Amino acid sequence: MAILVIAEHSNAALGAATLNTVTAAKAIGGDVHVLVAGAGCAAAAEAAAKIDGVAKVLVADDAAYAHQLPENVAPLVAEQGKSYSHVLAPATTTGKNLLPRVAALLDTDQISEIIAVESADTFKRPIYAGNAIATVQSSAAIKVITVRGTGFDAAAAEGGSAAIENIAAGADAGISSFVGEELAKSDRPDLTSARVVVSGGRGMGNGDNFEMLYKLADKLGAAVGASRAAVDAGFVPNDLQVGQTGKIVAPDLYIAVGISGAIQHLAGMSGSKVIVAINKDEDAPIFQVADYGLVADLFEVVPQLDAAL
Repeated sequence: MAILVIAEHSNAALGAATLNTVTAAKAIGGDVHVLVAGAGCAAAAEAAAKIDGVAKVLVADDAAYAHQLPENVAPLVAEQGKSYSHVLAPATTTGKNLLPRVAALLDTDQISEIIAVESADTFKRPIYAGNAIATVQSSAAIKVITVRGTGFDAAAAEGGSAAIENIAAGADAGISSFVGEELAKSDRPDLTSARVVVSGGRGMGNGDNFEMLYKLADKLGAAVGASRAAVDAGFVPNDLQVGQTGKIVAPDLYIAVGISGAIQHLAGMSGSKVIVAINKDEDAPIFQVADYGLVADLFEVVPQLDAAL
């Protein structure tokens, strides 16, 4: 039994979610192969070969995969996937865009956002915004799976020495083209991989008040997040949104400031190891999941916390 992991990368470097997906693949059992599809992606392929537990790296280096358009990558993955028992990808925006197409081409179902591996054919995944965990067993010959990175530890990025094999690229499908991208740049850690996250909600009042969270985050070496209510109100850009319709995070420490704790938000951060909530409403749902709760005015205690650090 061999498992194919689709690498998420920028051609120059691997995405962190690839390491978590490799851990999931190792839990299934069998040889783990990683597919790197890109253009000028030798550096990403070499990084993949160093991941502990990876037996082989397949490289499709072609201009058609420069921006990893799913219309071009999906046929490649489906063709390679025929030789594997499982095809895995991170449950990121890229993975969610790619793998349903792969499943359709392979005429099989997809198991989405697994958080645990019970056996080679049985997996756990959250449903109802994380209120319940479903155990799913699949009899499909080829199991197509997206992996929620927060459910698995990252595999060691060093220690492996996998063979690198070049494979033939497919033709450009010609049905989509890359126009451009606008990337959010920040000196703070990436929200989905940060060890500490400080998030603000509607209780922050306005976007200017988020400055106090930015200062606190900088002292803690943390990323800054927000609830959907804060994003919808225009306080912060939507790339900071944490929740069911935003980013899923599971840091070592999650500090929720002025967040009531709607179920959609809890679905995106309830896996955090330690949750600290600051809210003046003692009945706020966030306190039901918090390890530490402080019923207080955030405009008083956040500056005090910042001064104490």
